[in-house]
Amino acid sequence: MTDHGTRPAACLLVASLLGGCATLGPTPVAVDPEGAAPDTPRAEREFRAAWVATVVNIDWPSRPGLAIPDQQAEARALLDAAVRVQLNAIVLQVRPHADALYPSDLEPWSVYLTGVAGQAPEPFYDPLAFWIEEAHDRGLELHAWLNPYRAHMPKGGPVPESSIVNREPGLARKLENGGYWLDPGKRETQDHSYEVVLDIVRRYDVDGIHFDDYFYPYGDGSFPDDETYAAYRSEGGALSRPDFRRAAVDGFVKRVSSGIRKAKPHVKFGISPFGIWRPGHPPSIEGFDPYDGLYADSRRWLREGWVDYLSPQLYWPVNQIPQSFPVLLGWWVRENVRGRHLWPGMIIGKRTDEKGADEIVNQIMIARGLVPDAPGHIHFSMKTLLKDDTALAAALRDGPYRSPSLVPPSAWLKAMPPAAPSLSATADGDALRVAWAHADPADVFRWVVTARYETGSRIVILGRRDRSVRIPLSRSRKPRAKGGDGLEAGSDAIDRLTWIAVSAVDRLGNESERAWQDVRGAARKEPVFDVNGKTGEE
Repeated sequence: MTDHGTRPAACLLVASLLGGCATLGPTPVAVDPEGAAPDTPRAEREFRAAWVATVVNIDWPSRPGLAIPDQQAEARALLDAAVRVQLNAIVLQVRPHADALYPSDLEPWSVYLTGVAGQAPEPFYDPLAFWIEEAHDRGLELHAWLNPYRAHMPKGGPVPESSIVNREPGLARKLENGGYWLDPGKRETQDHSYEVVLDIVRRYDVDGIHFDDYFYPYGDGSFPDDETYAAYRSEGGALSRPDFRRAAVDGFVKRVSSGIRKAKPHVKFGISPFGIWRPGHPPSIEGFDPYDGLYADSRRWLREGWVDYLSPQLYWPVNQIPQSFPVLLGWWVRENVRGRHLWPGMIIGKRTDEKGADEIVNQIMIARGLVPDAPGHIHFSMKTLLKDDTALAAALRDGPYRSPSLVPPSAWLKAMPPAAPSLSATADGDALRVAWAHADPADVFRWVVTARYETGSRIVILGRRDRSVRIPLSRSRKPRAKGGDGLEAGSDAIDRLTWIAVSAVDRLGNESERAWQDVRGAARKEPVFDVNGKTGEE
C-alpha cells in the first residue's frame, strides 16, 4: 500500500497476511445466517464531507505556481486530515471559472494551479486524476465541483486567449466588477457547460458532480442579457424576464441530471444552493431572496428529484432567529418529497475555538435528528480541519465523528449490494490475522470489519486496497459503576473475541452480507490493543 503519511489508528493495524500460521478452526465461514448476531451493530451511516476550494487558492494549492511536488504534498496533507477526523468525502473545485484543474480540450488550465492561465503543469501531471486516486486509496469519495457559468474573475488576471470569453464573445457578458459571466439564457452557453460536465463524467472516476449557488451572479438583478431576452420574445416567448432566467437554469439542471444518469448511473449529482429558498419560507425567515436574485428555484430541483443530494448553505447559528439553522433545515426536510439526500452545508472557518466547535457539533446533532435515516453535511472549508490541535477538530474526533461512517446508499441509483467476500483467519500470536478476497474487486469501494467481543463490538472501515487486518484475541474490560456487570468495583476483566466478520461496500454505499467466522476456539491471550487501537469497554 502507498504510504500516505499519518494514518488513523485502525489503518496502522492493516498489513499483508502473514505466512507460516495455521488456519484457525473449527468453525467454517458462514454468510449472515439467520439470527447469527442480532445484537451486533452495523457501521454508522452519515455523509461527512468538506469543500476544497481552489478559486483564489482558498484551500488548494496554497498559491499559484507552487512546485508540483509541493502541490501534491499539500493535497495529501488535506486528504490525510480528512481521514484523521473521520470524513468520508471531499468536494474538490475543479472549474473555478470556465477553466480547468485537469487537462481539457474545452477550457484552459486554471491560473490558480500554475500561475499562468492556460499553462499546463510542468512537469506534467493530471491534478484531478491525482486527487481521485489519492482520495479513493483512503476510502474517500471525490466529488468534482464546478461553477456552471462564472467565466472569469478580476483576481484571475488577464483573460487567456483560449478562454471561452475570447473564443465565443457572444456568450460572455462583462460585469460591473470587471469580471465575465456566461449568459445562462443562451442555448450555446448551456451546451458548453453541459459538455464540460459530461467530459469529466466520461473521463474520470468521480463519485459525484457538484454545483454551488452561482447560476446568475449575486447583484441587483441587472444582468446584461437584454439581447438574449429580446430574441426570446421575438420568437414568441411569453415568460417575464425573471421567469425566463429561472426556466433557463431549471432546464440546465434537469439536462445535466439526465446526462449524468445516461453516462454513468453511479455518479451522484448534487447542488449547494443559498440556504434560503425564499424569505418567509418558513414564516420566521428573513434575508436574501435567491429565487429573484440568482434565479434559482432550488426547491423545485429537490421536489422534482433532479438532484441526488441538496446541500443548502445553512451558514447561520442555531439561535440566529431570522436565519436559524434548525428552522431552515426543518423546512427543507418537509420539502424533500422524493426522499433525496439532504446534506446541509456548514461553515467552520469563522471560529475553531470551543464556542465555534460547540455550534458545529450542535448543528451536526440537529441534522441527525431531522434527517435520521441518511444524515450528512458538508463543511466549508477543508483547510480549517488541517490542524489537529484546534477545539473544533478535537470536538469532532471525540464527539460525533468518534466512530467511522459509511456514506448512505442512494437506492434510486442502485440498490443491489455486492456479493459477500470470502474470509480466512490465521493465528498470529495474541491476535488473529483476518484476510478476505472478493470475486469482483472492482465492485468494492470499502470493507467493513466487525470484531465481536463478549461484551461489545468494534467496527473498522477500511479502504479498497486493504485485504487483511490484525485483531486481538482479547482486550481489557473495565467494570461498570457499582459492579453493574457482576464484577467487583475496581476490578478488571478479560473481554474475549468471539467472532469476526467482513462485508463489502460498493461505490454507492450498498453493503453486502457479512462473511463471518466463530473464533471462540482460538487460544486465549492477555489483553492487548483492540482493533481501534484503544483498550477498555465498548
